[in-house]
Amino acid sequence: MNTGGVAHWDEVEPQRREVGHMAADWRNLGGAAGSVTVGVQRLQIVPGKWSTAAHAHGAAEEIFYVLGGSGLLWQDDDVYEIGDGDCIVHTAGGAAHTLRAASSGLDVLAFGMRPRTEYGDLPRAGVLRFGWPWVEIHESNAWEREAEAGEPEVGEPAPRPSNVVHLEEAPARFGGLSRPLGEAAGSEQTGLNLVILPPGGTGAPPHCHSADEEIFVVLAGAGALELTPAPVAAAQGAQPERHELRAGSIVARPAATRMAHAFRAGDGGMTYLAYGTREPNDMAYYPRSNKFFLRGLGLIGRVEPLDYADGEPED
Repeated sequence: MNTGGVAHWDEVEPQRREVGHMAADWRNLGGAAGSVTVGVQRLQIVPGKWSTAAHAHGAAEEIFYVLGGSGLLWQDDDVYEIGDGDCIVHTAGGAAHTLRAASSGLDVLAFGMRPRTEYGDLPRAGVLRFGWPWVEIHESNAWEREAEAGEPEVGEPAPRPSNVVHLEEAPARFGGLSRPLGEAAGSEQTGLNLVILPPGGTGAPPHCHSADEEIFVVLAGAGALELTPAPVAAAQGAQPERHELRAGSIVARPAATRMAHAFRAGDGGMTYLAYGTREPNDMAYYPRSNKFFLRGLGLIGRVEPLDYADGEPED
């Protein structure tokens, strides 16, 4: 069972991806922290260069958060100015998109899903089958073909669309402690919240998920991740854990760890981004109250813990 972990972006080696007009340093933060079905990459785009080939996803949703710098969002031939504190959502089946850095560069976090895609591989025939159509396999790199197509044309920036919001444009909730950035920009399958904890403050109560996976990135301040084993995990010998966090820390919480997580800010407070999936079949468990939440049904209940002294009960 992968219970996730903690990493820091300073400890993740950057990988330069540079082809034609595209150039950026990539850090696989989610992979470093042990994420499974979702991920987060930090892209530091070279000044005047583009992040990736223009692309769209058929099943996955992406959410970008601008850490610093400025630049342009290219989206279906139009461009829009973006900068520090902006959140950009690209839903599945949406517009083709990519980013271009201004002279100051562009530093972004790219959160995304990793859905499994069924395909048939015919290595001798040199084709792949996606659903019904057959697709020829090309030996050349996709970015090389994008580079051959040339740099996208850039006109005057247009008024920003609804899938781009600044953090101050998202509604403040829980007394200003949380801002639903992803929801404000139109996310559907995932969410991204900005959470600001006061000194010594705590976020959501300890909980764990059966199907949802979450990733957290600390933007400022310091604090701790506190892990509490659910009854089954405790019966199997799991012990409470505490991990110190600081700006740049990444926390991965895969589904079904049976370890409830919570965050506590240090003396100077702590600000972090909370990203996660919205699986309709998810069940969240809160060990302090023995409550559970069924996302798809919108129901909250309370359970009576079983005695796991002899191990997990069989069906």
